Amino acid sequence: MTAAPTGVAGLARRGGTARALLIAGVAAVVVAVDQTTKTWALRSFATAPRHVVWTLQLVVQFNSGIAFSQVTGATAIVTVVAVGVLAVLVVIAARTTGTFTAVILGLVMGGAAGNLSDRLLRHHAGSVIDWIDLRWWPVFNVADAAISVGLVLVLIRSVLPLRRPE
Repeated sequence: MTAAPTGVAGLARRGGTARALLIAGVAAVVVAVDQTTKTWALRSFATAPRHVVWTLQLVVQFNSGIAFSQVTGATAIVTVVAVGVLAVLVVIAARTTGTFTAVILGLVMGGAAGNLSDRLLRHHAGSVIDWIDLRWWPVFNVADAAISVGLVLVLIRSVLPLRRPE
């Protein structure tokens, strides 16, 4: 007896092609919006903050740590952990069912991939580009927001389980 395939191939072989495409599509949109807005931020207000409305301002900051600038200066460790988390999420995606879960996984995987792209592909000493500053919350980016929304949806789902049609 052979083990069931894992990852995206395993998901597709078990009839989950639509779910795999949804996860990949949501993740791709998150990465595209995240990377586009980071490039825009670098070109538009890297030298001086731009006030938008109320406490919202746009300012470029480089974060070498994890979310909310925690564990700064540990870029190598954070990068290795991020790759590991993405790998675990791919395995989870292969075993998942349901559209809601697919969207959650797409948000979290897209956010993780967006920030990992900064660390590996941009030339900012492995730092992530943060640019949304509410001044009463740590500076963040679209990838961070996608991860946070995904985690909030997980909490909502755990408290209010979705009803299954009878």
